[in-house]
Formats: sequence, C-alpha cells, structure tokens
Amino acid sequence: MSPFGDEAFYWLESRHPAWGYSDLPPLTAWLIWLGERVAGHGLVGMRWPFLLLGSALPWVMVAFGRRAFDARAGWQAGLLCLALPLAGTFGVMAMPDVPLTLAIAVGLYALLRAMDEGRLRDWLLLGFALAAAWLTHYRAAMAMFAGLLLLACTPRGRAQWRRGGLWLALAVAALGLVPLIESNWRQHGAGIAFQLVDRNPWRFHADALVQPLEQAIACTPVLYVVLLWVLWTSWRRRCEGAPWDLLAWTSLGFLAPYFLLGLFADDQRFRAHWPLPGYLPLLAALPALCREAGRGWRVVSAAGGLLGGLGTLLGLGYLALAASPRGADVLASGRAFPTHFVGWREGAAQARTLLQQRDAVLVADNFMLAAELEFQFGGQRPVYSLDSGLNAKHGRASQLAVWQRDENGLRAAHAGEPMLLVVSEVMRERERLERLGAICGSVEAPRLVTRLVLFSGRKSLAYYRGRVPDVLREGQAADPAQCVFWRNARAAAEGV
Repeated sequence: MSPFGDEAFYWLESRHPAWGYSDLPPLTAWLIWLGERVAGHGLVGMRWPFLLLGSALPWVMVAFGRRAFDARAGWQAGLLCLALPLAGTFGVMAMPDVPLTLAIAVGLYALLRAMDEGRLRDWLLLGFALAAAWLTHYRAAMAMFAGLLLLACTPRGRAQWRRGGLWLALAVAALGLVPLIESNWRQHGAGIAFQLVDRNPWRFHADALVQPLEQAIACTPVLYVVLLWVLWTSWRRRCEGAPWDLLAWTSLGFLAPYFLLGLFADDQRFRAHWPLPGYLPLLAALPALCREAGRGWRVVSAAGGLLGGLGTLLGLGYLALAASPRGADVLASGRAFPTHFVGWREGAAQARTLLQQRDAVLVADNFMLAAELEFQFGGQRPVYSLDSGLNAKHGRASQLAVWQRDENGLRAAHAGEPMLLVVSEVMRERERLERLGAICGSVEAPRLVTRLVLFSGRKSLAYYRGRVPDVLREGQAADPAQCVFWRNARAAAEGV
C-alpha cells in the first residue's frame, strides 16, 4: 500500500533530520530515518519500526492488566486490545500516533507501579515515557493533563507530590520538550501556531456533537457501550483507591477533554483515533468487572469483544483491498475509495516517462503530491511544491520554506528552466477555483501535456510543461476563473 498523504510527508521530513518540524516534533521522522537505514528505502523500510511499536501495545496491556488485577485479567486485556479496531490495526502505517500511544501506555503502567511501590526505576520509566510522548506529538499535553487530574483529585495522587520520584519523572519528561522548544524558536513558533491556532476555529460547531457516534463506529458499537459501562463503574469505585482511582481519572482525563475540545477545535481532519489512550485502562478493567457483573453484562462484553475483533479484521481487509489495484477498483465502485492511499505509483510512473522524453524541474501543486512523488522517485530527484493554500492548512508551508522547496526556493534555484508540473485535479468543488485558479502566476507558458485518470475518475493528475518564472506574476492570477488550470480541470470534470 502506497504511503498515506501525511505519511509521505513524514518520510520527506526524515530526509532532512532536525530537532523538529513545522507540524510535529521529530520522533516520527527519526523512526522513519532509522527504518530506512536498516532496511533500505521502501514501504518496509519506512514502516517496520512502527509495526514493531504497534505490536508491542497489546503486550504493554498484558503487563498493565496483570499489575492492576491478576494474570488472567492481563491476558484478557491484551486480547481485548487486539479486538479494539483502533488498536488492533496499530502500526500498519508510519504515523505519530503509534509511538505516542505506546509511550502513553508505558507511562500508565509505570505510574501504576510507581504509585504502589514508589521505586525509582518506575518513576524513571514514567519520565522517559512522557519524554517520548513529547518527542512525538503536541497531544502529549493530554497525557500530562490526565496525570495532573489524578495527582490533584485523589488522596493517593496528592501523596505523590511529597515523593522525590515524581519530581524526577517530571524533570526527565521535560527533556522531551527541548527539541520542541528549539524547533519552534527556530521557526518562530510555527509548530505551536499550527497546532493551537491555525488548524482550530475555536468556535462551537454543532456537527461535532456526533463524536460519540464516530467513536462507536471506530470502536464497534457494542464494545464502545461496554467500555462506557467500565468507565462509569470505575468512576463509581474511584474512592476505593488502587487501581480504580487511576483507571477512572486517567480514562476520563482523555475522553472528556477530547469530546469538549472537539466541539470547538479542528473538525476538518480525521480524529477518531485521538481518544485511544483513554480506552486502554478500561480494557484492563473490563475482565475484572465481568467477573463481578451479572450474566447480562458478561454476555454483552463477550459479544463486544467478538464484534470488535471482527471490526479489526474488516479494517485490515479494507487496507488489503486498498493495497491491490483490483481491490481499489472494487472500493471505487462502492465509493469507499481511499484516494490518499492509491494512484501515487501510477502518477510517478507517468512523470518519469515525461521526464525521460524531456528533462525538467519536477514540481507538484501541493505538499502532499510533492512528497508522494519524491517517495516514488526514491528521494533521487527533488520535487518542489507550489504555494498552495493546502500547505498552510496542514502546517507544512513553513517547513517547505525552510527546505527551500516552495516557490521562492524554486525560483531561486531554477528561474527560467523548463518545468514539469503535476496537478491534482480531484477535490471539493468549493475548493477547486481557489486552489487551481491561483496557480497561473506560478508557471510561465503552461501547456497541458497529458492527463492521468484513475479509478473511474476518483483520481485525476494533469501534467503541464512550462517554465519557472523569474518572479511571481501575480497579475495572471488576478481572475482565477480565467486560469488555464481551473478551466481545464472543470472541462475534464464536465466531460467536455
């Protein structure tokens, strides 16, 4: 399966090792860099570290369940982790949620041990886990918040502030913030601005009230209901002390804030996986509670586990279909088409053919297409990106400028040279005029060479020859409706 759009950009970041990037801290890119140094360039090289980390998650849940309850509960928690589709498909892609979620799971296990025994090694493990989370994603802040709730709102938690181990763990965790701070300082706060401001409208949108329905689909409905029952029961028993206080507060500390923030934050990107760390402690408590529950809840819980496992298998089957051309055609016919997964090989092959006929600077109309093309070329040919609004929307414009892979870098290095521009034409109708109508000032004398249409028109790439302008000709883009790129895409869409 070709890289997912964001996954390809993480790969591109791994080609430029740094302390951080405009969208993420560095650990995801570092892992991809390590993977390819060991196994060479390709899908296996890029993904094997994440597959290894994802495969470790059920084992961490086994250890957590054994510690919180007993060996039987531990093994059942590990199996339930595989049955939760969000966790059972973990690691099949090189995405930051893999190391982030594993780091949080390890941190929960270390905190469970540290609060019981107070050993220095457990506090150190907690600190290293939190540092790894900070190195992976800004959402590590949610793990800190959940832990703070536990330490502030429970008698056992408040007692930890008098232990030196907690302060040692926090000091070690703070080391993970150093690369994040350094990269934001160097890029004038681009990462923080993107995560906290640019991507979030911070106004109420009622459509986000469907989040519980989204979570029910992501977890499978019966298992989701069972996990909510476990959360409610753990909350009612939180005053009993260990382990119910930790289970209740850490789970609620993830699930409730994500729901509340989701009502005001970014609703344009896939986010059903964000609350996953909040479900993990509940998976460990479910087997223990089933022993005490009536027959009805035991039957419902067993059904939830079985249906969840079926959901995991269906998810893996969907990805397997997406990985094969014939399967992608089947998905396309049912309009269940993963456009960000497929078509990149064919698109790069067409570009390679045109470049063999006449060499030119290879340029894509947006960051995602540029990253996908460069991955397919094995990093042997730099691919520039035009200054699409999509770049800023996804927090990549600043990073492209640092690498000089944006339009300024293109003109500085290749002004007046021949250009082969690849344009992705399939997008929302309301975005087409804005995105395609703004390209004209970026290309001199553009001429359509060919168009590659895949999967019954669900993916369309247009190839233009032109020249790199000396300066940005803003006047040509004054009327987007007169731009040749928009007119050609519209005509193709209408079958003219």
